[in-house]
Amino acid sequence: MSKLALVTGATSGIGKAFAERLAADGYDLIIVGRSKDRLEEFATAHPEVTVRTVAADLSTDIGVDTVADICATEPLTMLVNNAGVAHYMPLAQLPADKARELVHVKVVAPTMLTRAAVAGMQERGEGKIINVAGMIAFSAPADRSVMPRRAVYAGSLAHLVAMSQTLSAELEDTGVQVQVLCPGVVATEFHTRQGLDMSVVPRMSAEDVVTAGLRGLELGEVVCAPGVEDAGLLDAVFQADLAAFGGQSPALASRYRAS
Repeated sequence: MSKLALVTGATSGIGKAFAERLAADGYDLIIVGRSKDRLEEFATAHPEVTVRTVAADLSTDIGVDTVADICATEPLTMLVNNAGVAHYMPLAQLPADKARELVHVKVVAPTMLTRAAVAGMQERGEGKIINVAGMIAFSAPADRSVMPRRAVYAGSLAHLVAMSQTLSAELEDTGVQVQVLCPGVVATEFHTRQGLDMSVVPRMSAEDVVTAGLRGLELGEVVCAPGVEDAGLLDAVFQADLAAFGGQSPALASRYRAS
């Protein structure tokens, strides 16, 4: 049976790099993005595989529902939830429409597309889901000296980490793998579209991010951090999470009791 992957945000950056790599690996593709011209350009450049283009805006309910219907009805081998926007801004300064767009693209869309795809993957006994987040998901404890401030952005990526880890446990022994891919700063159009000049910042290539994500699936990694050499650091974070979760009690902690 042919392999079929759906990639969101496929017209540039990490999403395009995923589409390129998967096409080279023989996947037929459903590529999603806002720019119809860019989608068609990609399809024309890859006649060796079947490429279906879907122009959809995942910041809207209509866009999410359109792609979710495809995820629910097509026999996807892989789903890559990559679409994103940045909107780096303190919450009090973040316009409501930008906050809504960010949450829709990085929380609502991957949640609903994953929900739509996962039942069919379970029935077929195979499938891979990659949710593209970022290392900013782990930056929340940083103090105010760490700039730029980006509460909604960091929170949306943290959602992807927690959802992916929990979903991976739900899908154990079903043949369906889930990964959250957490790169650092990547050399793409992502930041320039937000008016940020990252030219002097060392950045990983989108191609290396894709290499890490696909190799991470082979290694069985649920959280893939392409730029973190010591994977034990991630293990320590997750063990601390579980220790805090396991340390709770119905009794009020002593520090909250009147002295």
